Amino acid sequence: MFKFKVNGTSVTADKEQNLLTYLRDELRVTSVKDGCSEGACGTCTVLIDGKKIKACIPKLSSLVGKSIVTVEGLSLREKEVYVHCFAQAGAVQCGYCIPGMVISAKSLLDVNLNPTRLEVKKAIRGNLCRCTGYVKIEEAILQAADFFREDLPIPQRETQALLNTRFKRVDAEEKILGTGQFVDDLILPDMIYAKALRSKYPRAVVNRIDLSKALAHPDCIRILTEKDVPNKKIGHLVTDWDVMIAEGGTTRYIGDALALVATQHKETLDEVLALIEVDYTELVPITCPTDALKASAPLIHEQGNIMRKEVLKRGNADAAIKNSKYVVTRKYSTPFNDHAFMEPECAIALPEGEDGLLLYTGSQSVYDERHEISHMLAIPEEKIHCHSMLVGGGFCGKEDMSVQHHAALMAWYTKKPVKVKFSRQESLNYHTKRHAMEMEFTTACDEQGILTAMKAILIADTGAYASLGGPVLQRACTHAAGPYNYQNIDILGMSVYTNNVIGGAYRGFGVTQSCFATENNINLLAEMAGLSPWEMRYKNAIRPGQVLPNGQIADPNCAIVECLEAVKAVYEANPYAGIACAFKNSGTGVGLKDIGRCLLSIEKGLVHIRTSAACMGQGIATMCTHMVCQETGLDPALIVHERPDTNRTPNSGTSTASRQTVVTGEATRRAAQKLKAALAGGKSVADLNGQEFYDEFSAITDPMGSPKDFPVSHVSYSYGAQVVILDSQGKVEKVVAAYDVGTPVNIQSVEGQIEGGIIMGLGFALTEDFPVQGGYPLLKFGTLGLMRATEAPPVEVHLVQAPGEKLPYAFGAKGVGELCLIPTSPACSHAYYRYDGKFRTSLPLRETYYKK
Repeated sequence: MFKFKVNGTSVTADKEQNLLTYLRDELRVTSVKDGCSEGACGTCTVLIDGKKIKACIPKLSSLVGKSIVTVEGLSLREKEVYVHCFAQAGAVQCGYCIPGMVISAKSLLDVNLNPTRLEVKKAIRGNLCRCTGYVKIEEAILQAADFFREDLPIPQRETQALLNTRFKRVDAEEKILGTGQFVDDLILPDMIYAKALRSKYPRAVVNRIDLSKALAHPDCIRILTEKDVPNKKIGHLVTDWDVMIAEGGTTRYIGDALALVATQHKETLDEVLALIEVDYTELVPITCPTDALKASAPLIHEQGNIMRKEVLKRGNADAAIKNSKYVVTRKYSTPFNDHAFMEPECAIALPEGEDGLLLYTGSQSVYDERHEISHMLAIPEEKIHCHSMLVGGGFCGKEDMSVQHHAALMAWYTKKPVKVKFSRQESLNYHTKRHAMEMEFTTACDEQGILTAMKAILIADTGAYASLGGPVLQRACTHAAGPYNYQNIDILGMSVYTNNVIGGAYRGFGVTQSCFATENNINLLAEMAGLSPWEMRYKNAIRPGQVLPNGQIADPNCAIVECLEAVKAVYEANPYAGIACAFKNSGTGVGLKDIGRCLLSIEKGLVHIRTSAACMGQGIATMCTHMVCQETGLDPALIVHERPDTNRTPNSGTSTASRQTVVTGEATRRAAQKLKAALAGGKSVADLNGQEFYDEFSAITDPMGSPKDFPVSHVSYSYGAQVVILDSQGKVEKVVAAYDVGTPVNIQSVEGQIEGGIIMGLGFALTEDFPVQGGYPLLKFGTLGLMRATEAPPVEVHLVQAPGEKLPYAFGAKGVGELCLIPTSPACSHAYYRYDGKFRTSLPLRETYYKK
């Protein structure tokens, strides 16, 4: 028996376990999150006798007589201050790390109410945040210190939520205090637990699977194999991903499932899995795309090892290069990269109605989940009801099925609620990554430094399954020539199957890789032409009315020139500054269906915003609230934003491609227009009870390879220029970024997205790696190289707009979620080139302050 206090209440535990498990499972204190269970992430930070500790580390036997405090145990005054300051500063995005951050803040402010920013950084060093880049969290803690020190009153709530203003996120409080629920926070009556046995080898024939010993385990409820799956393959866009590998089948990577086990208690899952005996014939894996392309290579999929091929040609690149004064050809290499979101994948499925299923999930599209699960089970989509809980940061890593389909499959057979959750290591090993790419870029210019042509070959490692490899390759190609005014391009892209972990969607979506190559080539051309890198970019930057390399005419709202002007002085003032430009589409584009939908329903005097657009921290609920309030002038207190739910919210497509602010934002604005008309004549919202106002917006674009002279590949583009400054030791001293995102919707959110993206981009450039050897990932969460607050440099953000007309939808807003990190890695490589004269062509950059 172990006796101690939790939030002032005496408790007694009767068995040994770690504190995190006890708090969450026994006491249901769910503000304390399970991010890694390795003591690396800090999402489970608590105070033990006033000292911050990660709850996944101590055993209960070490806590006898001690006092534990979580966010639930804060005083009313503390809750009010932290809620106000974190919301006001914009410190909350996905929110998964925030209760742990608040506890670390309290550990500092309990003893020091006048901290420096460095002291704040040190206080939260043990807490990772993948969304914010720490800037606004630090500001929030400094503000909280002021409130406590000076006993300041909490300001009145905002009564307006207009665009281009500072307005507190509508979901901030529930995330700060931990009252909002993520999937793993749910425990349902009679719930059981399931987990898949994964392949021992990246490539092997599965000769036999013997379940007999596992089935004899007293806690085993059911074991399913490939024979139990109605439709054997699923896939986000390409149906090529095996739900489970059959006896006689060949595995494609170590994440392939062979059997699905359900137990009464989650603690016994690994015991039962270890009793399953599998006889393999190990085969040599193909782990290099060039090997997979050889004629002698075995086929990873029946149709061949080339998953997708893309060709993009305009003008005559060969002739233009031949006639150009200066030509540069270089090869570039970028690695796999893990999303490292704080919330590991988790799903719960349970029976609902007659032969139906309800899924509680945390994905980027409840409708995509419904479609894939109904396909797997061979039942109508209407039988699958998907409801989103809060979603931890996704960064495009939660588009594919990871655990949802296995939870649904087991619930379908057992008729019980089933939870399936990845451990952090399972997440690292099995979920999709940023595509590793090998690239060769040739770029040319004339004597004056005017760009004339480029040729490129891009080979992407898509791993064992297609995932989003096709669209990622498309974006890498359509953006490969950069935001510049020249039209002679010849681009060949191939996405190739291997036995590596799967390459999928990741923030930047292929453009991160191709931008690294093209921007570095431009630096070399500038040198040859006798221009500064800033001048080279300014001279060639796309202007409104000019034609982008992909053939699209730049809109009047294009402001890459203004971005460059905003960073000119800081670039020229620092000898070790690197510069890079980038652009990124908003919307799916390339002729694909791209529709946002919104239903406003008036219920009990409140406006319910109903849309399936998923929020992984970017602020969908707040964005939609701004759209309604801007159009109608209503008080935001009258607005309720519902979570995505296939029974309640219309399909707004996946939260990817920086699309939701534009397409769902415009759909929401249009629905709000109808609401505004209904309110005319002095009517109140309460007068409209029971009424509904629906609208949608379809972004029309042209397909890849369109014969049009000036095809519209994407409905809009955002632009950015970034400067990375090194100090005399080669450490990043500061990052200055200027971004054209059209009309900013919410200032804190836009700045926070950019700040967080830049720190993620610095990690991609300098510290993060994802080593894979022979198809096996060789790392743990703590060795990923994620930047902590003490390593994150100051970030200065400038928001610029073109003087021309705004876009005709969503009040002129454009996406920023992906653009923000795209120019970071080439800006870093350029800074180091100016620092030591070494031209680096692979990531993460070597021989730097960060990687010796």
